Amino acid sequence: MTTNVSKISALAPSSPAGRVWRRFRSNKIGMTAAGVVVLLGVIALIFFIFDRLGIPFPTDPNATNLERKLLPPNSINLLGTDNLGRDVLSRLLNGAHISLTVGFIAVFVSLSIGITVGAVAGYFGKWVDNVIMRAVDAIMCFPTFFLILTAVALLGPSIINIIVVIGLVSWTGTARLVRAEFLTLRETPYVQSARALGQRAPRIIFRHILPNAAAPILVTAVLGVPEAILTEAGLSFLGFGVQPPQATWGNIIADGKTYILDAWWLILFPGLAILVAALSFYLAGDALRQAVETRSERQ
Repeated sequence: MTTNVSKISALAPSSPAGRVWRRFRSNKIGMTAAGVVVLLGVIALIFFIFDRLGIPFPTDPNATNLERKLLPPNSINLLGTDNLGRDVLSRLLNGAHISLTVGFIAVFVSLSIGITVGAVAGYFGKWVDNVIMRAVDAIMCFPTFFLILTAVALLGPSIINIIVVIGLVSWTGTARLVRAEFLTLRETPYVQSARALGQRAPRIIFRHILPNAAAPILVTAVLGVPEAILTEAGLSFLGFGVQPPQATWGNIIADGKTYILDAWWLILFPGLAILVAALSFYLAGDALRQAVETRSERQ
């Protein structure tokens, strides 16, 4: 009897989320990338806590020692030291939570704006859609990075300003995606039934339509994090990002560019950190996109 029940359970159709997870899990590259993303998140969280508690690990990332400056990787300083004798490994680990914090929070801000704007445009349509999307098109005409660079230069370089500016500038793609999903889903029978029952627009949008558009929005969120990380690294490299002595991957490279011929490790290791983080998010997002699209095709 137990065997028959287990066979029936195995043959029973799983939920849409379960089917997406099963397809995502079968993608080895995507799973590996997701594992790296989780590892980076854990590292960022640990060193965020260490930073708030004032715990220097493995050493104080801002402690200078001119007697040990520009040392190559060795048994004491595994990734070498910079021009002020600071441990590169400590600065990389400490800077991870800055780069990832900017990535996650900026994407959250961007998604919040993009979902709201796209949902209103897609649900109401007509002149509301035309006005909103023409405004979105106008914003998309500006080069994103230079717009962010100008805004940060005017507001001043700080982690809060960077997060806010990146979030306020990079929501247009999400808005267009959400609008397209809403234009399709608003004509479905369950939405028409909700309207016939007299349910208000906010309830229909957030209770009935938005959950069914969650999958592509999640993919957009995952793919948006590396873009925010790269933007922050670029701003920090140019001197408009998080200011020293706070370490970020971008300003570590900026500090090391003067010594690129003599201290290769100052460029290589933070560059690899940015590459691994961005590539992992892109690969995980691409695998998630394939799993979601496969589900849509079968439906």
